[in-house]
This record gives sequence, structure tokens and C-alpha cells, in this order.
Amino acid sequence: MIFVILKSRYNIFCNSNFKRNLYPIFFFICFFLKSCASHPVINPHLPEPGKTKRGYAISVENVAPFLWYRVGISQKSEFGFRLGLPIYGSGLDYSRVLYKKNNKWDMLNLSMSVNPNYNMDATYYKFKTKKTETDFLKSRWIGLRMMSIQKGIVGQTSNRFGLLFGFQRNPKWGMEIGYFHDPTAIPFTEILNTKWDPLSEDNFDRFSNKPVTDKDSGFPSEFSRITGFSLSIFFDLNASKRSKHAIKTN
Repeated sequence: MIFVILKSRYNIFCNSNFKRNLYPIFFFICFFLKSCASHPVINPHLPEPGKTKRGYAISVENVAPFLWYRVGISQKSEFGFRLGLPIYGSGLDYSRVLYKKNNKWDMLNLSMSVNPNYNMDATYYKFKTKKTETDFLKSRWIGLRMMSIQKGIVGQTSNRFGLLFGFQRNPKWGMEIGYFHDPTAIPFTEILNTKWDPLSEDNFDRFSNKPVTDKDSGFPSEFSRITGFSLSIFFDLNASKRSKHAIKTN
């Protein structure tokens, strides 16, 4: 249901006044909801051999922005690299197109990330594009992600799965949001219950050995709901170059 709502309302993000107001709010959210896990910035378009894309992103996974770079290996595969500040959020990923028909395609992405809750992801994406009046292919996508934290910040393992939704309406920026759940850390029915306590009398026997925060650092552990939440806005630095080139040629 949440992805249906997001899909029907995402036009508001194209409003310039809204975007100016969004950035400080987004940084506020990032500071207080740092999740200590991270994910790749995906290419919303089909890969092309030798074609590169670069930019930066801000997300709840990383308080500081991180840089990203992607290069096409063939018409079906692409390699990605991320560099976090100072290192958290860094990682590698590989994408492979599995199926394509007209303006739709399916793709598999495999990634690994360096952060307090070191995680590996396997994500199955479904993309759809539509050409705008300026010939830009706006894109939207959904994905099913399996996320594995083999040794998190408190030294235990967490395996998560969930859905994500993303869009790019113009060449300069795009957005992705998702949630990935660990059913062994918290019951699915309690995800939205802010008063749920793993140390309560009813939950102690099952969940007391799965702390949601690290006592030493105060960061969310591999079992925290925040660790499963992903929200990022990515910016394509090549877009500004293409716009300047188009102005000169005209």
C-alpha cells in the first residue's frame, strides 16, 4: 500500500520550492535516523559499453554525502563504485540486465558495502521508462531486495528482505526509498509500534539477545528497524555538463 501511495504522489518532488525546503529536512532526518547500513546508487537507464556516470548522494544510511561512479561494461552489464566520507558508505556493485522488452527491463544487482553493519545485497529490479518533451527518459522502478549483515555492530547476523521504490523525473536527480525487514529481530506486525520493547516480559525470551542499539557507540545495531530503512536522493553530475553543452550548441 505504501508504494501505491508513493507512486501516485511523487510529482510533488518536481516542484522547485518543495525541493529547496526538502533538503534541510532531509539532512535533519539523516542525522537522527542514521542506519549504519548502505546500498548502491542504481543506474535508472540501460547500460552502454564504456559510458560512465558520476555524482553524489545523500541518504539516511550515511550522515555525510558519498560519491558514486558507474561504468558500462556491455549492453547488459555495468559496474558501480561508491566512496563514503570518511569511508562508511563505500562499496562495489555489479548490475546485469536479465530481460528487456521495449521500454521495460528486469535487472539483477549484487553489491557489498562498508559500514558499521557491513552488508551485502541482492536486488531484483523492474524498470520502466517514458520519453519526455526534452527527449529525456524519465524512469521509475521497483525492487525486491535481500540484504545480509553477516557480522554487525554487535557481532551478530541479520538477514533481511523487502521492497523498494524509485524514480528519476529529470536528468539531475532521482530518489529511492525502501524497507527491509528481519523477522527474527522484531515481529512484522510490530514494525510501526514505537512502544515495542524487546526486553519486555512478553518478548524477553525470544528477543533479549538481539539489542537494537550498540551500547558503546549508541548506533543502531543489525537488529534495529532503522537499519532496514533506506531513503536516498542521488545527483548526476554529468547532467549539468550535458545541459551546458546543449546551450553552447544552440
